[in-house]
Amino acid sequence: MTTLYEHGTLAALMAGNFDGTITVRDLLKHGSMGIGTFTGLDGEVLILDNEVYQAVASGKVNHITDMNATMPFASVHFPAEQQGITLTDVNFAKLNNDFVKAHKLNNVFAFLKLNGNFKHVKIRIAPKQEKPYPTLLDVAQHQPEFTADNISGTIIGYYAPEIFGTITAAGWHLHFISDDRQFAGHLLAFDASELTGSFEVFDNLEQHLPVENKEFRESTVDMSTLRDGIAKSEGNAD
Repeated sequence: MTTLYEHGTLAALMAGNFDGTITVRDLLKHGSMGIGTFTGLDGEVLILDNEVYQAVASGKVNHITDMNATMPFASVHFPAEQQGITLTDVNFAKLNNDFVKAHKLNNVFAFLKLNGNFKHVKIRIAPKQEKPYPTLLDVAQHQPEFTADNISGTIIGYYAPEIFGTITAAGWHLHFISDDRQFAGHLLAFDASELTGSFEVFDNLEQHLPVENKEFRESTVDMSTLRDGIAKSEGNAD
């Protein structure tokens, strides 16, 4: 059995619940690879083989060693049934279309890791917020974006079916980090001649909710605009 562990929900972030509700220490009990964000929506997080990296809005990348740091939202897993892959002339559009169709991912959760030399990478990084917190959509409209050309690095992230597109981002939710650990963020676009790596499909989703958090328990979500807001916040809107 392969398990994807999700802490918190994207819907809760949309409602402005940015307080951390799980420590890095506890999160790593559920996975050695993953993505997420810190308290206050402070940057973009990548977890690679138990090493935690945080890209902040200035563009700086921090190596996080504070196991008591907290996160409101994260997705992690322990690699298990990985399948090796090589992709040529690849970009985000091909991942969303050709790769999903070829591997029949429409109704499953999956993880993807790709390494190599990238012709172009475009990322964005959520800036840290202070209380009273805005909504995620408000934050997304003022996020700094960065680009890099001819850069070596790694993409990691998850695919979620459309029917689960309120607890997490439907489609691919991917983060990028350079090999020198100096450039990282939420991936918006990329282009590469050849990338190698692995992917795996999960047959189990473990959804963990921060039930002891007062704001989470009392918050409400506008369901009429939720999916569209998530798409715009994640950079996936048409």
